[in-house]
Amino acid sequence: MKTLIVGNWKMHKTVAAATTFVHQLLALKPDLNAADAVVCPTFTALPAVAHALDGSTIEVGAQTMHWASSGAHTGEVSAPMLVELGVRWVILGHSERRRDDAESDLSVNRKVIAALAAGLIPVVAVGETAEEHAAGLAAERVVAQTRAAFDGVASADLARCVVAYEPIWAIGTGKTDEPADANATMGEIRGAVAGLAHARILYGGSVKPDNIAALIAQPNIDGALVGGASLDPASFAAVLHNARKGAHA
Repeated sequence: MKTLIVGNWKMHKTVAAATTFVHQLLALKPDLNAADAVVCPTFTALPAVAHALDGSTIEVGAQTMHWASSGAHTGEVSAPMLVELGVRWVILGHSERRRDDAESDLSVNRKVIAALAAGLIPVVAVGETAEEHAAGLAAERVVAQTRAAFDGVASADLARCVVAYEPIWAIGTGKTDEPADANATMGEIRGAVAGLAHARILYGGSVKPDNIAALIAQPNIDGALVGGASLDPASFAAVLHNARKGAHA
C-alpha cells in the first residue's frame, strides 16, 4: 500500500504563517509519487490551507473533532463542519488530547464512528508511556487502545482507517523507538482487530528526514505521523523525499 505521511502542526501557525508554509512547500516540488501527504493545521487555518492546496495532491486534515454533528458543545467542531471546509482526514485520540483534555477510549470510539459516518478518514493515535514501555507493556497497552477505538466499527470500514502508533515517551523528545521494535508493536496493532490487516499503520514520535527511511523499510510501518519536522517546509519535503528510500516494494 502507498506510504502515508501526515503532518500534525499542533498549536502552531497563524493563518498567514500557514499560507506561507503551503506556498513554500509547493515551491519545493515535494516528491509525492511514493507517498500520500496530509497536513493538519489548526482549525482557524483550515480554510486558508485548503484554498492554498487547491490543485495539489496534498490533502488537509484536522487535529480532532467532536462526535456530535451539532449541539451544546461550546468550543467544539463537528465532522460536517470539517467536511464543508474540504477536510478529508482527522487525527483522533492523540496522547496530548488524552492528557490535556481527558479524552477517553470511549470518546475516541464515538469520534471514530462519527468520522466514518461523515466520510472522513480517522487517524487514530495510540501509544504507551515511558513507564509502560519499560515494564514491557507497550503491546498490551496499544492493543487495548486499538480495540477500544474501533469497537463496533464494521470490518469493511476498517480498511479505510489509519492507526498511528506514537510512543508517548518519543513525542517531541528526540527519542525514536528502534525500527524493529516499533515494527513488532505495530504488528500487534495490525492483528488486534479483524479488518486492520489492510489498514495503514503509521509510526509517530520524533520522526525526521534522517530516520524516516529506516522506519518505512519495516513491513508493518506504512508511513508516519510527523510533528516538529512537519512545521518547516524544507524538513517536511525532505521527509516525503526520504520516505521513498524505505518505501515497501
